[in-house]
Amino acid sequence: MPPPHPELTATQAALDAEHAAVYGYGVVGGRITEARRTEARAAYDAHRARRDALRRTVRDLGGKPHPAAAAYELPFPVPDAAAATRLAADLEDRVAAVYADLVRDGGKAGREEAAAALREAAVRAVRWRGSGVAFPGLAERAAASPSSPSASASANAL
Repeated sequence: MPPPHPELTATQAALDAEHAAVYGYGVVGGRITEARRTEARAAYDAHRARRDALRRTVRDLGGKPHPAAAAYELPFPVPDAAAATRLAADLEDRVAAVYADLVRDGGKAGREEAAAALREAAVRAVRWRGSGVAFPGLAERAAASPSSPSASASANAL
């Protein structure tokens, strides 16, 4: 069997990231303050919509969409609203990194959609964190050590 096309591989990675983001926002929603609950719900809904669109795209590319995991490992404990806010920003950073890969490997339509998703994730990350980065989706990788896994390396880690 021939190796998967880079666009299919990047699309599957984006789907995996969206599955993780949907799970993560479930945690965020349970800990976030009432004042930010609407924002968390909007992000949750946006990630669900992107996830569903990516499932269709994977099928259109001839692949079988990866299913969501039963649970995902959180990057840190989330006991309160402050940690939930940090988790939301982290989720958006991770999603942006995966969409940066899809911008590189996607076809014309895939690149345009991935760029829009990257931009949306970057804007949400700024709203959660209160500050941004110069190159969303890329800056997070520069901070990672060479031995650390990429943003899409572990399907069950957020």
